[in-house]
Amino acid sequence: MGQEAVELGHGEVNIIGVEENTLIASLCDLLERIWSHGLLTKKGKSALWSHMLSFLELEEINDSGKPIDPKLLTPAVSTSTAIQVATQMVALVPGLLQSSANLKNYLTPPTPDYFTGNHLWPNLSTHDSPNRNYKEIHSDAAANSVEVEKEKPAALTHRRSRSKGGTELPVLKAMPKSLTSDMKKVKAMTDIKTDVGFARAFVRLALEKKTLSTHLKELLADADLLRSLYKRYAFLRCEEEREQFLYHLLSLNAVDYFCFTNTFTNTIVPYKVLIFPSTKFGCFTTSANPWISIAGQLGETGVIEIPKGCLEFNTEQKNLGVLTTLRIGHDNSGMTPKWLVEYVLVRNEITGHLFKFPCGKWLGRVDDGSTERLLVGELVHPATETEDLGTLSRTPPRCMSPAPTGSPRHKLMEQSLSIPEIQEMLGHAVNNIVKHFHKPEKERGNITYLLCGENGLVQCIECVFKCGFKSARLFRHKFYSWDYLEKVKSCFETFLECPESLPPIASTDQAKAGYWLFCKRMNQINNATSETIGKDGRFQLFVCVGIRDRLLQQWLPLMANTTVTQQMYEENSFLRDRRAMSFLVHILDTLNDYNVCLESSLTRGLDI
Repeated sequence: MGQEAVELGHGEVNIIGVEENTLIASLCDLLERIWSHGLLTKKGKSALWSHMLSFLELEEINDSGKPIDPKLLTPAVSTSTAIQVATQMVALVPGLLQSSANLKNYLTPPTPDYFTGNHLWPNLSTHDSPNRNYKEIHSDAAANSVEVEKEKPAALTHRRSRSKGGTELPVLKAMPKSLTSDMKKVKAMTDIKTDVGFARAFVRLALEKKTLSTHLKELLADADLLRSLYKRYAFLRCEEEREQFLYHLLSLNAVDYFCFTNTFTNTIVPYKVLIFPSTKFGCFTTSANPWISIAGQLGETGVIEIPKGCLEFNTEQKNLGVLTTLRIGHDNSGMTPKWLVEYVLVRNEITGHLFKFPCGKWLGRVDDGSTERLLVGELVHPATETEDLGTLSRTPPRCMSPAPTGSPRHKLMEQSLSIPEIQEMLGHAVNNIVKHFHKPEKERGNITYLLCGENGLVQCIECVFKCGFKSARLFRHKFYSWDYLEKVKSCFETFLECPESLPPIASTDQAKAGYWLFCKRMNQINNATSETIGKDGRFQLFVCVGIRDRLLQQWLPLMANTTVTQQMYEENSFLRDRRAMSFLVHILDTLNDYNVCLESSLTRGLDI
């Protein structure tokens, strides 16, 4: 299951499906046999879980026996409050001042202040006149109170210091990695009824978090507990064998498991969501009512309303599995609804898996007018176990943020990618999809990321449409690929209404069928999608549906032969280069052998 499995040919360092369940069940049986060997008294059906419960009980007893935390004690009376009380006492007995030469003889000696060393009571020295009235003393006490408050240092807080712009980004704190914390998570699962079930759930969770060896080492470190539970000859009390056993378990960390996530599908899982907006352009917050929807391989959450001004919140949902997409938007209400979101982080609070959903685009009537965005997630692997997850918020890598000059992302934004570079990107994107389908069905990853993620097929097709476009000189507004598709649709509708206007090459029945299907799909997308989905979202849906229906490679040559393409593109553009178009059609034809299924979160349940 561990390093040996990788060496024997599991190149993707993951084992999924029936083989994984069989191996993990065998591992659980092995652990039960080891923990049952030499047991003094058997308690319950699972020796492993019984040992862990005893360990947890001792930990709770030790925690309860610790000294009282000073933070839980009643706070001390402040200096100003003490002076005010003393002054009121003096004011209530003015005759006492006249009958006594020194009030300090009748009062408890003053206590020095914790911060400044000043006395809490008013300074009534022996040189004070016995005839001073209580109003004068009250004024002295008030003056002392002001001085003490000025000298008192500012209270310490644990809030993160604000940035220069006066905004504060959320910080993702590291999760506890102790044995007791994971045990409490497993005990809280309501869909498990037996001790054996709890033990197996714990093993699966520890395998997925790569902490099985660490947790068992912590469990076996309590020598007194071992002596009270096991006989002298027990396996767990043999130090050399025990250390060798833990060393073998450490090799399991070489494999990525999702055995807990994919097994307990009905478990209620808490998710932590952190939204990182841009601190520039005055768009840190929005006056609109934002919402979010998360989707995974096992289900979707539906719309979750986000309180205004809230960038961090928790939500409990039925297990979504490995997260794939996230849709974020708002209702475009208020005076300043536009919102520039850098990215969103979502963490499974049981397994600790962290998913990042890059955005880098506006929500509102800006750019393409979209008030909602579909974000594709990717699993974040911390470089080290001690890495501070809060550092993810310090350098947010926006999808559309400025990139180093000469990089593929910078060239894409500047529309300066050459045809060979675009062909290379297309080759990598299609090759990744082909490799996806050549894996066993249960070992396949997320095809949505291969289609719509960074350097995915949709982004590569967008590069094709942006290569050699003339709008930089002819128009002032930003060009969107959807604008070109709308003009092509109008041209195709003219061809269908007036067959005599068709060019000789495009007068075949196959070409006419392509025109009709293209116009039908465009109308379906326009009619099915609401105004909240902008031009980028509609183009993304158009490409995905075209690949699914195996029609995109038929439409592209028809689009290239229209007068719209000649008017809007240079002669050296990708769409007007016959060799480049032949390459594109040929490489997309390789996907005809595979059944591409789109997630409902991508199509939003539309009947397209």
